[in-house]
Amino acid sequence: MIVESYLYERLNGEVKCNTCWHRCKLKDNKWGICRVRKNDRGVLKVYNYGVVSSVALDPIEKKPLNHFKPGTKVLSFGGVSCNFRCLHCQNYEIAFADLDYAYVREIDPDGVLRMCIDRKADGVAWTYNEPSIWHEFALDSSKLVKESGYYVVYVTNGYMTPEAIDQFDGVLDAANVDVKAFNQHFYTKVCKAKLDRVLESVEYMHKKGIFLELTYLIIPGENDSREELKDFVEWVVSISKRIPVHFSRFHPDYKMLDKPRTSVEKIEEAIEIARDVGVEYVYAGNVWGHKYENTYCPNCGEMLIEREGFYVYNINLTKDNPPKCPNCGYAQNIIL
Repeated sequence: MIVESYLYERLNGEVKCNTCWHRCKLKDNKWGICRVRKNDRGVLKVYNYGVVSSVALDPIEKKPLNHFKPGTKVLSFGGVSCNFRCLHCQNYEIAFADLDYAYVREIDPDGVLRMCIDRKADGVAWTYNEPSIWHEFALDSSKLVKESGYYVVYVTNGYMTPEAIDQFDGVLDAANVDVKAFNQHFYTKVCKAKLDRVLESVEYMHKKGIFLELTYLIIPGENDSREELKDFVEWVVSISKRIPVHFSRFHPDYKMLDKPRTSVEKIEEAIEIARDVGVEYVYAGNVWGHKYENTYCPNCGEMLIEREGFYVYNINLTKDNPPKCPNCGYAQNIIL
């Protein structure tokens, strides 16, 4: 299904897309960086509406979201293509796929709702590849499922414009934003994007009241210096020390096969830096069985949520809103 973009301007024969921070200006018959939007005689057409490559019922912890609806199941949808070009992409089969990718099917927003009902999901996640590039479909579907009582989350590179975020007012409940590094050189070389735009989007989503968690994939020799990690967590604290941060282990993939896996010691170093700076909730990602898969009260150290991998074994919180630590009464940044 081809639809007209919800966010663009006409400029003297060109069109300017306002969905992501690339803000592509396109002459007639030219495609955007995302490869799913094209200027068709002065109209910005979207060619990936309802084009689905991946569907799975996941634990919400797999997104990863540890503080939003822990222990629930989320129906995850992925499409094709991306507005980044990450050399280490772990979903490159779909992120670099074109619209003629063989393993897709088309569904409509009603189909998304029916699948939520049939699979007994608690909510919907737009994930796997960058969700903002199928903004129109994600928005229409999210409105429909939200009206039916489901929650909506994004797993994103954080390159949505303020205009795109505004269109999700009252619809998008939570997001995990992948901050891929804290230096522009990395974003230029590896992602073909701008760090400051990601930071601006994170700050704007927080201002809008969207529940946030952040993921930082630590890649040896690329974004793992103590100075860079400290700069990152100091920026997080400047927004809110209560935003959960996930430091994840890298494994070689796509065009970055020459890099080693991140050591557990480096993950633990990053966690220590974050805790020293004042981040209240810090996690070890892709380190199955690590103690920092669990949630601890930042005030007294009581274990609040016990996890192994994506599995929740115990939730030890009061029924208040927000929930509190049963040991010391400290209010937690967790949505049950």
